[in-house]
Amino acid sequence: MSTVSLSTAERIGAELIGIDIGGTAIKLGRFDRQGNLLAEASVATPQPQVPGAVCQAVVEAVEVLDPDRRADRVGIGLPGPTDRQGRIARLAINLPLWRRIPLADWLEPQLKRPVVLANDANCALLGETWRGAAVDCPDTILLTLGTGVGGGVLINGALFTGPDGAGAELGLIGIDPEGPPCHSGNRGSLEQFCSIGGLARLSPLDPTELARRAAVGDPEALAVWERYGQRLGQGLSSLLYVLSPRLVLLGGGLSAAIESFLPAVWREVEERVLPESREGLVIRRCALGNGAGRLGAARLALERFG
Repeated sequence: MSTVSLSTAERIGAELIGIDIGGTAIKLGRFDRQGNLLAEASVATPQPQVPGAVCQAVVEAVEVLDPDRRADRVGIGLPGPTDRQGRIARLAINLPLWRRIPLADWLEPQLKRPVVLANDANCALLGETWRGAAVDCPDTILLTLGTGVGGGVLINGALFTGPDGAGAELGLIGIDPEGPPCHSGNRGSLEQFCSIGGLARLSPLDPTELARRAAVGDPEALAVWERYGQRLGQGLSSLLYVLSPRLVLLGGGLSAAIESFLPAVWREVEERVLPESREGLVIRRCALGNGAGRLGAARLALERFG
């Protein structure tokens, strides 16, 4: 069942649809060309998250979101790399059977609109640069802390995706060669320590309860977030030396607890990174929350199709 809310300020015209496909939910938004949200929907991701079922869920959700076909182009964020043309989902590490799926080719005949794909963290970064915390910040990296750990990189105002679209998988860098195995084939990746699953290795409590207890000074909860922040700071320190951003944005569900772990992140960064490589650095939470990905996907469609 989808939930849809409509703005009273809707207008007929060339609008945009942005879609964020996640492991548990598919979040959609319909936007005008200035990025104002006109309508939104959220549907559960089919389980298991096989490509055909997800594709059908997207088609049905778009029909609910835009029954009058106000939008004429669609952008989609996915949890993994796409090809440079934004046509093929090359891989989704935490979704089954997602390898070289021609999702845009599948969806366009059913949606009767052009479709472009991108990594979900790249979409979140596009959203933040358009209407969020990274406006006027041309050198920014973003980490999404959730079911996995995704990443996006903006250099001189342009997204970096590598020669084949698979660059900037920041969550897959190794920080402990003897750490837990990762679906990527790596061991001890940043994702294995800083995702929801990584946090669960430190405590059986859910993140919301851990954050609540830390906020009232519970020593055990504070110790868990300290360890979490240390690992995040260790991974971030390597990224700072390579990319030298002026802004680091933290998004995803775990970023809601940023006040509990950010001090530990800063301690690691200040210890491990020379001042010259972190001059003027700002680390803060994304401004758009869970809406950044769908907004950025809409921006992607606007840029691709005009």
